[in-house]
Amino acid sequence: MLVLRYGIGQHLRRRVPTLCTQTLRPHCIAKFNTKRMSEETNAVKLHKDPVTGEMISKTELKRREKQRDKEAKKVEKAAASPQPPSNPSQNEDDLNPNQYFELRSRAILKLKETQSPNPYPHKFEVTKSITAFIEEYGAEGRIRPGEKLEGVTVSLAGRIRTVRNSGPKLRFYDLHGEGVRVQILANAKDAENQEDFVESHNIFRRGDIVGVVGKPSRSQKGELSISPSEMVLLAPNLHQLPSGHFGLKDQETRYRKRYLDLIVSEDTRRIFITRAKVINYIRNYFNNLGFLEVETPMMSMIAGGATAKPFITHHNDLNLDLYLRVAPELYLKELTVGGFDRVFEIGRVFRNEGIDLTHNPEFTICEFYMAYADMYDLMDLTENMLEGMVRYLNKGSTIVKFHPEGKDGKEYVMDFKAPWPRYDMITTLEEKTGVKFPPADTLHTEETNKFLRELCQKLNVECGEPRTNARLLDKLVGEFIEPLCVSPAFIVGHPQVMSPLAKWHRSRPGLCERFEGFMCGKEFCNAYTELNDPFEQRLRFEEQSRQKEQGDDEAQAIDETFVNALEHGLPPTGGWGMGIDRLVMFLTDSPSTSFQYTFFV
Repeated sequence: MLVLRYGIGQHLRRRVPTLCTQTLRPHCIAKFNTKRMSEETNAVKLHKDPVTGEMISKTELKRREKQRDKEAKKVEKAAASPQPPSNPSQNEDDLNPNQYFELRSRAILKLKETQSPNPYPHKFEVTKSITAFIEEYGAEGRIRPGEKLEGVTVSLAGRIRTVRNSGPKLRFYDLHGEGVRVQILANAKDAENQEDFVESHNIFRRGDIVGVVGKPSRSQKGELSISPSEMVLLAPNLHQLPSGHFGLKDQETRYRKRYLDLIVSEDTRRIFITRAKVINYIRNYFNNLGFLEVETPMMSMIAGGATAKPFITHHNDLNLDLYLRVAPELYLKELTVGGFDRVFEIGRVFRNEGIDLTHNPEFTICEFYMAYADMYDLMDLTENMLEGMVRYLNKGSTIVKFHPEGKDGKEYVMDFKAPWPRYDMITTLEEKTGVKFPPADTLHTEETNKFLRELCQKLNVECGEPRTNARLLDKLVGEFIEPLCVSPAFIVGHPQVMSPLAKWHRSRPGLCERFEGFMCGKEFCNAYTELNDPFEQRLRFEEQSRQKEQGDDEAQAIDETFVNALEHGLPPTGGWGMGIDRLVMFLTDSPSTSFQYTFFV
């Protein structure tokens, strides 16, 4: 459509001068050419807006300057009136965001010019954090209502979130910082310069970062406060803040302007802090068990370690296409071959797949490998670590509530107390479908593929191409077993065809030693008794290659370096991986993993 419009436009532009020369008089032609040259000249000559920095036409600049002069005169008239408001910011609540930004910018530029005061000082000496101030002076009985603590002067700093007036000589501010707030009780009687009290406080707006020097006190109503002798503007906020009552509702703005979301939303801050605590807990847990934290490459020539579609990037100097890693698994197992018996990594992985509430193309994963352990050891470790983590975050309780559709939607109640339920895959599918499955050692065959296709069609379970045995089984598990896992649970007894890197089951031919952890119907961890037989591993890789040839973009390629490492001897090893983002989503009661990402591309 765009090409068509462009072609028509070009045709019309070519035709106009021709029509004029054929049908119009010479003075019309001259007038047409003059007008066209004038428009082209105006399009080229752009002028810089001194307030916004935009490059705009002369006409638009004149219009803006005229509008600004008109608004400035209105403000000056209000300032010169006999009964001025005690706080000009009250008059600014009705301005639209652009008007507010221009007026505020003009005021701050004036301060920069006069340096009275300097709106961007280099340094302010903070003697106590707001948190420490509350801990030291907030105890009941430490300061009586209506009194100040004489002989004590502290310096605090933070961001103003609300401004309230009680006459020209008394103002209240809410000062926020470190996730807490304290009231500023600004009384002209406490100011160093009482004559300039009104003028000095008229420069403060919601969102400004300020420094406060004063005495700890309590208001008449008993609220802990600081009574300032001096307030200093440290960094002005040039934009209107969203209402403290309604907050920031637009989801796109919350994600794209995360700094603004953090300014106005304590819940967003809580989620980020919880995520940091989760990662620290995991790191400390493994450190205490003698694991070594390592870092492995983000780019490689082969995308291996997980069944996922990779991102492709290009190395200019080598003129070589590389894959962003989908998992650090193969590198970590090579380190175990080299003699690091316990290793783990916490880092980003990249999978070029769909985006929804619980999937993001880049996310954080934790993987560990433990020599001389198997899947049963890892299930015990998973239960122990996550139960302890939930107790640590939840003041000793193992109960977590999750609302996948938001606070007003349906509620899941999860109990992390061990032991967790364990569902055998094939046995549970047989119970739920009422159909007897083929023997486990035939689940890789063409006959089983036909059986699974017919079963999915009969049960209305959709599976897109390629309809391999592994993908068909995975769809059946998602339909009949995953919904059973509300509280944390394990799914075990996976067929070998679904797990190219897991070791075969020691007593059930055709199956492998693998488990997946689920809660609220969503996977959060995956673990194996690792395959350490290089002959079998090569056969598994070759089967994956055949699946890739059938059109499965997520199947793995043969990694000769990894097979060579196994040929040097990998001890019996348990391997485990967990998605940090999805775990944090559950533990913070967030309906999507995206709430915990600091920034988006």
